[in-house]
Amino acid sequence: MEFILEDISEDEVARRRAVYTPLTDTVRDLVDAVIRTEVPEEDLDDARRRIAEVVADLRSRQMDGAFGVRHTRENTGMAWGNAVIGVRNALAPPLDVVHVADGVRSEFTLGAAYEGPPGQVHGGVCALVLDHVLGNAASVEGPCYTGTLTVRYGRPTPLGELVAQASVTEQNGRKRIVRGTISDADGVTCEAEGVFIVPRSAVDVPSVRWSAG
Repeated sequence: MEFILEDISEDEVARRRAVYTPLTDTVRDLVDAVIRTEVPEEDLDDARRRIAEVVADLRSRQMDGAFGVRHTRENTGMAWGNAVIGVRNALAPPLDVVHVADGVRSEFTLGAAYEGPPGQVHGGVCALVLDHVLGNAASVEGPCYTGTLTVRYGRPTPLGELVAQASVTEQNGRKRIVRGTISDADGVTCEAEGVFIVPRSAVDVPSVRWSAG
């Protein structure tokens, strides 16, 4: 795992988050609006033109490639391009993963952009969320990668407010076994078990405090 260090303070991280979060939230709203709009078709070309102008402005100066994961002098991770928690990624729900006594937990909302079956979350999105939450639980003591992930779908997961949680159930050398679930107000909708592997190259790397995006 490559660690990119930025010599910035926690206050600067907070300042940047405050700058980018409203922009990303607005783009997230745009995605939802495009899915659900019923404005007259003759208005759509004008909307497309105005959006294209904004895209051109933002592309006038940009980094090469993906955002990656940067770390502060305090070793806090900034995974701001991440598909699940990224502050600058409008595709991310995003999840705010918090550490609790028995692992990790996240309360989040999935709207129209994450639909599979009508009114339900796409199964691949459930797997995406579970992979991230289980990986976060496995990475509390240091970075690791998904070896295998087995997802069991008990019933459809409805769009709306959801809870994901995960905890490490077994650890053997560089291998960590993690179990987790996604639940709605009526209980568990799907669950997963994952095997996560600590890479040899990361054994001597100090623990990273992964931020929620």
